[in-house]
Amino acid sequence: MASPRGQWSGKLGFILAATGSAIGLGNLWKFPYITYENNGGAFVLVYFASVAIVGIPIMVAEILMGRKSERSPVAAFQALAQGKPGGQAWSLVGFLGVLAGFTILSYYSVVAGWTIHYILMSTSGKLAYLAQDPVALQNHFGNEFLASGSKQVFYHLLFMGLTTAAVFAGVQKGIERVAKVLMPALFLILITLVIYSSTTSGFGDAMAFIFKPDFGSLTLASTLEAMGNAFFSLSLGMGAMLTYGSYMGRDISIPKSALQISLLDTLIALMACVIMFSIINTSGIAVSKSSTILFTTIPTVFAKLPAASFFNLIFYLLIGFAALTSTISLLEVVSSYAIDNLGWSRHRAVATMAIAIGAFGTLSALSLGANSTLSSINFIGKGSTEGVFGTMDYLATNWFLPVGGLLIALFAGWIMNPRETRSELEDGHGEMRGYSVWQFLIRFVTPIAVAAIIVSVILGKEYN
Repeated sequence: MASPRGQWSGKLGFILAATGSAIGLGNLWKFPYITYENNGGAFVLVYFASVAIVGIPIMVAEILMGRKSERSPVAAFQALAQGKPGGQAWSLVGFLGVLAGFTILSYYSVVAGWTIHYILMSTSGKLAYLAQDPVALQNHFGNEFLASGSKQVFYHLLFMGLTTAAVFAGVQKGIERVAKVLMPALFLILITLVIYSSTTSGFGDAMAFIFKPDFGSLTLASTLEAMGNAFFSLSLGMGAMLTYGSYMGRDISIPKSALQISLLDTLIALMACVIMFSIINTSGIAVSKSSTILFTTIPTVFAKLPAASFFNLIFYLLIGFAALTSTISLLEVVSSYAIDNLGWSRHRAVATMAIAIGAFGTLSALSLGANSTLSSINFIGKGSTEGVFGTMDYLATNWFLPVGGLLIALFAGWIMNPRETRSELEDGHGEMRGYSVWQFLIRFVTPIAVAAIIVSVILGKEYN
């Protein structure tokens, strides 16, 4: 390789970076929305179970494959598949992960860029002023901000610049250092907002809705959605955990790390639910599937508070921090491919891939305006995914990630030798008493669950 391979300074750096990869808009808005849509309590319990039987086994598999190979997705499959059934064809799974990372980052950074605009407006007080009139805020977002192609491209590229700077600096000096600052700040902001939520009139109803199960409301569709969101929420199927695992020391326990990352990710999703439902119940605002409610409705709630600008600022810092820790992992997946497989230096790989993703993402940025030609293009014949932005989101979320996750589970469970997987899991952990449980889940339960998600997509259920 052209550059020495980086490594985390220790367990804390890995846990914070990997948890940051998993946390994003999916935790802060998507999970609260689908919890609301599926009637709360019972759905939350099924989600917990899904994290255990779908999410954690695949996360363990990804980290295991990364540390054993000490390579990024494509090179990892090339190394681990040697002499095994299927041979080098398995490297296509790695390519799928790289493609997923490239695609997701190209449009995710567009939405992430919105947070910079709102942080600036919060700082100046303009957002609190606009939010006093919900119609004025809606007009600003839709007709002034979203419709401006130049603003969309500017903030998209600015957020890509922040992401690039962190990855450019390397594993310890860049990714880990940023995670050690942003993750504690993110938790502090969440705790502040939860404390605020506990003072609202809607807090009690929010807690009952989240934690009081009504199993009569549980359906097959809601069970599949719980499994799907557990899978997507943990940043699985695109090689991010595999890549981060490749920088992991052999003195760190993979099973314990995967469990801790999953618990932190789930805790943050639950805290987001408490915040959102308390606000919703107190203010009676309409719930929308679109993440744009974060930018068009939430500020109108904070506008009623004496310190509106402060709450706006910490809220959008929270969204921005969560987005940045995710975009960093996406760029690292793509860059690590160029480092490992093309022999490029880190600086060359990161700069080249960032420019390519930034250029491609410009198409998504320009497709958001209602009058944009790019917003009316229908690439795959589905009305709900018109435009570049919608098409990229549909392909990545509904196809690239679940197919990648399914193939990772099959490879770890059936292609890799049980002796090598067990040995890898026991490094840094000790005797793996639960190995047979993990092996059963990764061989049978997890693939069936992910296959069910894919079938539901084929039948028309989308998870974007």
